[in-house]
Amino acid sequence: MTLIKSISGIRGTIGGKVGDNLTPLDAVKFASAYGTWLKNSVGATSDGEKLKVVVGRDARISGPMIHNLVVNTLIGLGIDVIDLGLSTTPTVEIAVPLEKANGGIILTASHNPKQWNALKLLNGKGEFLNGIEGEKILVIADNEDFDFSDVDSLGEITENDAYMDIHIDEVLNLPLVDVDAVKAAKFKVVVDGVNSSGGIIIPKLLELMGVEVVKLYCEPNGHFPHNPEPLKEHLTDISELVVKEKADLGVVVDPDVDRLAFICEDGEMFGEEYTLVACADYVLSKTPGNTVSNMSSSRALADVTNRHNGTYEASAVGEVNVVDLMKKNNAIIGGEGNGGIIYPESHYGRDSLVGVALFLTHLANKKMTVSALRASYPEYYMSKNKIELTPQIDVDAILVAMTQKYKDENITTIDGVKIDFANEWVHLRKSNTEPIIRIYTEAPSQEKADTLALRIIDEIKAVAAI
Repeated sequence: MTLIKSISGIRGTIGGKVGDNLTPLDAVKFASAYGTWLKNSVGATSDGEKLKVVVGRDARISGPMIHNLVVNTLIGLGIDVIDLGLSTTPTVEIAVPLEKANGGIILTASHNPKQWNALKLLNGKGEFLNGIEGEKILVIADNEDFDFSDVDSLGEITENDAYMDIHIDEVLNLPLVDVDAVKAAKFKVVVDGVNSSGGIIIPKLLELMGVEVVKLYCEPNGHFPHNPEPLKEHLTDISELVVKEKADLGVVVDPDVDRLAFICEDGEMFGEEYTLVACADYVLSKTPGNTVSNMSSSRALADVTNRHNGTYEASAVGEVNVVDLMKKNNAIIGGEGNGGIIYPESHYGRDSLVGVALFLTHLANKKMTVSALRASYPEYYMSKNKIELTPQIDVDAILVAMTQKYKDENITTIDGVKIDFANEWVHLRKSNTEPIIRIYTEAPSQEKADTLALRIIDEIKAVAAI
């Protein structure tokens, strides 16, 4: 199965058979279900105007095709569309409330390779739908319960390509973003935009902050030059270029610009997990408060939060779960350990632009190298692994077996199984976006994290008879 339907949207590989892959019919069907749900839930507007949805896409090769299908499906439902064209996930998120729209759709498969695409769905606040809303859309799609508009009631398209600039302005105007301090630091930064929309928006943001930019893979043609997930093994080119250019750091984003990783001046990874840790350290130093990340994120955020006399809590994996807990706990910053920064002062969504601006301000204030900044934080090391699934594998049975095996340890089961040992932990969960089991471990050394991961993988394979 390469078509994955979940509460957060629909994701699949392009081509193939209807219902098994993300075909044009599947794109139309799911866009129809979202538009129908929107009409059912919002109803008629008070002034009698049509409903309005913001649509944007990343630079994937399949983007224009899926984009046209989705936009015209919404038009057929009598919904007006604000078409941002090439955009980013956080840009669409901020555009929804600014446009007073009723919802939004982002066409991106995020960190997945180029053969994938997806419809990611937003509510009228520009935030991802919750589980109840997502389930309703899945039911509508299964029942094909659509009612399209007559010829006199079709929606209209309004194109607006200004929102990436608007997004940049919003970030630069945040109170904790100190453009003057960054300009004074005269940073030189290498940017890997993985040939998607980040290759446009990140260099433009940096240049407005007075940064000298060296571009790597910043042509938004959708031909990803490496696996687009910003992990160490995929980032050898930028690591080498940072050293060659004698740059202060490297900035890496995924295709839809909601994940952010940094490269130190010596070419070493700053650590995706530490993107949030560093930004939170800066924000908490200026505005004390609470933080939230998901269960698969580093203990380092809790340590830094405690250092600033705040309270840390962990949510289930998934941006909507992090946001929900952030609102409940009045968290002033949060996110996910995969390099996703959520800063409510801007909006409740992962945003690499916000992360870059906060990080550079922090670095300028600290007046130290990126590697020295990294060394100032608690030392934890993670190992992120996965096991490919086949339809015959019973994931739930595997998780039950692992829970039973480690029943004497500290176990949390709100999202898969997390086993907390004294000095290390492992989190096992079925991915919502790919047919895999994710195995994340963390320990005081990379060797210990890797060893724990390999042990758990062997145990899972023995249980599943893989």
